[in-house]
Amino acid sequence: MTTAMQSLSATSSYSVGFGFPPNFTTPQTRLHRRPVVVIAKADEPSDKSVEIMRKFSEQYARKSDTFFCVDKGVTSVVIKGLADHRDTLGAPLCPCRQVHYDDKAAEASQGFWNCPCVPMRERKECHCMLFLTPDNDFAGDEQAISLEEIKELTANM
Repeated sequence: MTTAMQSLSATSSYSVGFGFPPNFTTPQTRLHRRPVVVIAKADEPSDKSVEIMRKFSEQYARKSDTFFCVDKGVTSVVIKGLADHRDTLGAPLCPCRQVHYDDKAAEASQGFWNCPCVPMRERKECHCMLFLTPDNDFAGDEQAISLEEIKELTANM
C-alpha cells in the first residue's frame, strides 16, 4: 500500500479524500501511515433547479420537434447537469463539454454553450443527446420525463 494518494481523473460527481486529518496518528500508524480513502458524494443540484430544467427540456423538445434519448438515464443526467450549472453558475451551461471549459463562469456569461446551445438552435445538433431529431438512432418517442424518473435514474450516481 502506498503512503501517498495519486490524483484521479474522474467524470462523476464524487470526490476522494483522506478519512483523517494529516496530523492524526495512532500507535499503529505513527511509523507507517496508511491513508484511509473516503468517497463522499458532492452537492446535488436543488430540486427547484432540476424541476425548472425538466420543464424547460420538455417545452423545448416540443417546440423544436425533438425527442429525449431512448435511454432516459441519459436525459436524467443531462438535466441534472444543467440544473447543477444553473445553481453554481447562474446559467444552464452544457454539462457535456466540461473538459473543454477553461473558465466555466466566462463560458456561461458568453452564452454560446448555454442550453439550448447555438449548434442546437441553428442546426438541431445536441451534443448531450438531450434533444434528438426523429431520424437519430438514439431518439425515443417521448418528450416528457418526471422529476421522480430523474431522481430514480440518477440515485446511484
